[in-house]
Amino acid sequence: MTVILATACAVVYGTADFFGGLATRRSQVLSVVVLSQLAGLALILGLLPLLPGAPSAPALAWGLAAGLSGAAGLVLFYRALATGVMSVVAPTTAVTSAALPVVFGLATGERPAFWALVGVVLALGAVLLVSQDRSADRRGSFASVLTALAAGAGFGGFFILLAMAPHEAGLWPLVGARLSSVTAVALLALATRRTLKPGPGSVHIIVAAGVLDMAANVLYLLAQQNGLLSLVAVLVSLYPASTLLLARQVLGERLRAIQVAGVACALGAVALIAVAQPH
Repeated sequence: MTVILATACAVVYGTADFFGGLATRRSQVLSVVVLSQLAGLALILGLLPLLPGAPSAPALAWGLAAGLSGAAGLVLFYRALATGVMSVVAPTTAVTSAALPVVFGLATGERPAFWALVGVVLALGAVLLVSQDRSADRRGSFASVLTALAAGAGFGGFFILLAMAPHEAGLWPLVGARLSSVTAVALLALATRRTLKPGPGSVHIIVAAGVLDMAANVLYLLAQQNGLLSLVAVLVSLYPASTLLLARQVLGERLRAIQVAGVACALGAVALIAVAQPH
């Protein structure tokens, strides 16, 4: 069940990113982020009565910290994209966000089976391959690489901090995470005098992105509560594969051979981790 939840989470995350990417073609990035996260907050508040869980100070505190880490990762990621090259920034961020929870999980005593660890290594390679972009017309600056590493640490921190919340809290950590991230990004928009008004015809796309992103967060939390962080986080980090496939099917974008290989590695990684799980 853990592998199914984590893999579904990756698919939904990738779909949310696809819709988010479409929305940023019509609206300012910070507008998309704030409005989509508000849509996600509405979803999680609606789900709270339907799923078990009790609010507590530790649950909300870990959630708030996770939200700030995720928001910082997002801001740093866009900063890295503005100063570097997508083909350098994207894989650096993605692999770091996947590797950090793996290292944390192993350091805190998690011991996945041998074939699951092989699957983790294959998954990290898959993230690297599917994140490759055609725009490598110049080398990324050292500063942009450092920023991408920091962004990946922010995203990885989001996974780790959510995992630290008490399991009996249910979905309440996500409430804290979304409240802190919305507040942080909205304050950034105000400080930089960026508009939060969505572009024409983009509201429904932004709402879809936000709802899907929160649905993915719910799947991640449920998967993590039933499995090892070192396995769940790396499966979730395969989300670029689903974004690529959607871009191929909906927008007609061509996949490079290296990206096709990455998708194949992702499928192999999921299979290895699934086989290694106890039944």
